[in-house]
Amino acid sequence: MPAAVTETLRGYFAGRRGESENIDAVFGDIVDSLESFVLNGGKRVRPAFAWQGWLGAGGAEATSSDREDPAAVLTAVSSLELIQACALIHDDIIDDADTRRGFPTIHKVYEAKHRENGWRGSAPRYGVSTAILAGDVALAWADDMLHSSGLSRDAIARALVPWRAMRTEVLGGQLLDITAEASSDGRVETAQKVNLYKTAAYTIERPLHIGAAIAGAPDKLIAAYRSFGRDIGVAFQLRDDQLGVFGDPAVTGKPAGDDLREGKRTVLVGTALQIFNGSDPKKAQIIDENLGNVSSPEDIDRLRELIAESGAADEVEREIDRLTERAFKSLEKADLPEANRENLIAMGIRATTRQS
Repeated sequence: MPAAVTETLRGYFAGRRGESENIDAVFGDIVDSLESFVLNGGKRVRPAFAWQGWLGAGGAEATSSDREDPAAVLTAVSSLELIQACALIHDDIIDDADTRRGFPTIHKVYEAKHRENGWRGSAPRYGVSTAILAGDVALAWADDMLHSSGLSRDAIARALVPWRAMRTEVLGGQLLDITAEASSDGRVETAQKVNLYKTAAYTIERPLHIGAAIAGAPDKLIAAYRSFGRDIGVAFQLRDDQLGVFGDPAVTGKPAGDDLREGKRTVLVGTALQIFNGSDPKKAQIIDENLGNVSSPEDIDRLRELIAESGAADEVEREIDRLTERAFKSLEKADLPEANRENLIAMGIRATTRQS
């Protein structure tokens, strides 16, 4: 599945290359950078869940008059990778991140290009401005790719319901995230809401919903999909929170303790604060005051050690297990072929036990 999505995206970029180059070589260069960003990384999680949602809803077995062309479905679900590209590029700007997947972030690439050419003005501002536009291109082309996928008019109309909800949810979740950081809102419930909308909805819940909608699935199956996707999606983000503090940079492609440097108010951090507020307020104060204000490896290690000492990491692991078990129960009574149920369970396990 990942290889098929990559080739579909490669073909889409090839079809739009002339259009961008006809505007100007500068625009063509940005599109080339976007293409490299999209094609040279990512696990294709969102298209995979959307495809599985379509298959589990009987999309491939529909009668000839109702059956969507599988190639059109593949194109439609592949467009989710462009939504993901937009989110990551803009997220890297918001976090002022230097690397993504082990490579310089888009805004840092264009900041360096500005300096190398000796251009006028601020190099960082040019880098950020260019990356914003690259993310905007990805978002616009995601819509274009969905609408030109070859799906029937009815299937597109059905898919647009979760598609539109997904875009609104991820934007709302991102706003909640940066507001929590700016206001030092360390409440666990705030971080949980961020996880629900910024990650769970657009990573698993809505992609499954989109695939099911393309197939014309009944409401009961869509509800089961969404319940499964919501819980696995939150568990997926909790795993990301763990990796953001305790992950191996050689595996994650991000600097050690990146979330601590960026000041992310995650469930992991919120849980540590909650525990220490009850048992050792001074340690809670150290975490709260230094989160987002550390840069040296020694200071980051100190925060990491405090979070580990609190027992928050163990609490988060238990929550990942609880959510995963509940997600699997959501599928038990769903009207799904057994093979599709097993596929979703296997995908859920991979999503919540990954190391990068």
